[in-house]
Amino acid sequence: MILSAAFRPATRDDLSAIVALLAADQLGAIREDASEPLAECYVRAYAAMQDDPNQLLAVADAAGEIIGTLQLTFIPGLSRSGSWRGQIEAVRIAADHRGPGLGNAFFEWAIAQCRERGCSLVQLTTDRSRADAHRFYDRLGFEASHMGYKLRL
Repeated sequence: MILSAAFRPATRDDLSAIVALLAADQLGAIREDASEPLAECYVRAYAAMQDDPNQLLAVADAAGEIIGTLQLTFIPGLSRSGSWRGQIEAVRIAADHRGPGLGNAFFEWAIAQCRERGCSLVQLTTDRSRADAHRFYDRLGFEASHMGYKLRL
């Protein structure tokens, strides 16, 4: 059974719930601050995303409760014959809502958003420590095709 949820662009009113989802796992617990009032850095980041037409912060909303989030970035490029890419990041489903197909449905919605924007590829990155997420992405048909690098500034 798939939990009934609406997938939609996030609003400013969703921001605290989104940050709480980001902070509710082993990695987010050490790098996010979900305390209230919400830190201004999150408000600024949300405003910047809202001002950028190539950013879509989305939520899974179950009767007013935010139970999932992800960020879509639409990236133009010259490679692949000038193709657009959809980049999926910051995926979180509330722990007590995992399992009934919500993640699959949310990804189907996100991939449909990418198709609507003319993307020819959907990509994502995931931390090496997220073994459950890796199995989930494999089941969805994503391929671990690249190795990623980061430089902290």
